[in-house]
Amino acid sequence: MRRPSRLWAAAFVTAALFFPLRNAAAEQAAPALTVSLTTPAQRDWPETVPASGWLKPWQEAVIASETSGLRITDVLVDVGSVVTKGQTLVRLSQENVLADLRKQEAAVATAKASLSKAKANADRARQLQPSGALSDEKIVEYLADEQTATASLASEEAALDGEKIKLAQTTITAVDDGLITSRSADLGAVVSAGTELFHMVRQQRIEWQAEVSARYLPRISEGLSVRIDGADDHVIEGKVRLVGPSVSTDTSRAIVYVALPAGMRPRTGLYVTGNIELQTSPALTVPETAIVFRDGISYLFTTGEDQRVQRVRVETGRRNNGEVEIVSGIDRSSKVVISGGAFLSDNDLVKIAEKN
Repeated sequence: MRRPSRLWAAAFVTAALFFPLRNAAAEQAAPALTVSLTTPAQRDWPETVPASGWLKPWQEAVIASETSGLRITDVLVDVGSVVTKGQTLVRLSQENVLADLRKQEAAVATAKASLSKAKANADRARQLQPSGALSDEKIVEYLADEQTATASLASEEAALDGEKIKLAQTTITAVDDGLITSRSADLGAVVSAGTELFHMVRQQRIEWQAEVSARYLPRISEGLSVRIDGADDHVIEGKVRLVGPSVSTDTSRAIVYVALPAGMRPRTGLYVTGNIELQTSPALTVPETAIVFRDGISYLFTTGEDQRVQRVRVETGRRNNGEVEIVSGIDRSSKVVISGGAFLSDNDLVKIAEKN
């Protein structure tokens, strides 16, 4: 009777040991993740030079008063105003200038009368000179009076031109088309010569003054395309306008001046980054979502026929439109996990999603 009991006990122990092993094997064989695969694509991408710098005016104009002692009576524009060349920006008081102008006009009239009288005397002296009716001394005096009156009239007319210029200077105008960026003109203020009233961006042209490493300078030339990372992930297209002639001895960097297209009006004073595009070259690319960063190193997960993934260390390069260049680590035949690599470990079993 004891023998069957022993057999049952042995069977029970065997089953207890066998089923956990089967469960462990089943768990081990279960896929860790369902993934989609892709193969690296061959693209023709331009080589790029990284750069960073400030958005600044192409040229800035200072609008100032050319006269002094006059009061501002009208301010016709403000910060942000778009103005055209010759447009009136500020008017100054004209009462004193107009009074001086009228006074000078009277002085010119007096000088003309004096010249007319001196000219008549000189003409009579020249007519009587052969007859000897006038002494030589008197003739010289009349001729000298004529010259003096002529010079006096010229002086008064020059002074009149000066008063007209002062009158014109009471109307301060824009020196070029542009955008007003700062204003210090206040209604009622008395200005002096040279007082700055406005700053203006000429022709509303903004440029990017990008700093680049000096080692790239031999390969950068005017006309190259530039992509600037603007605010809110907005990409700004530009062209190299000028390559700076000097290199900083402190940073070994040079400034490249990048013209922005017409119609682009980003704010000045922003510090932005971007890339200058050089010649086009082949690039082996994968989606950016395939890259896994661990401890500062870039990895990809690839898979073979056994549906187990292998973690591969890669070196990345250029980036464009959601793709990244793989410089080393894989070839075109590799099957790369598109996303989800952060949840995988080396040699994990995965399920391959069917392509739609």
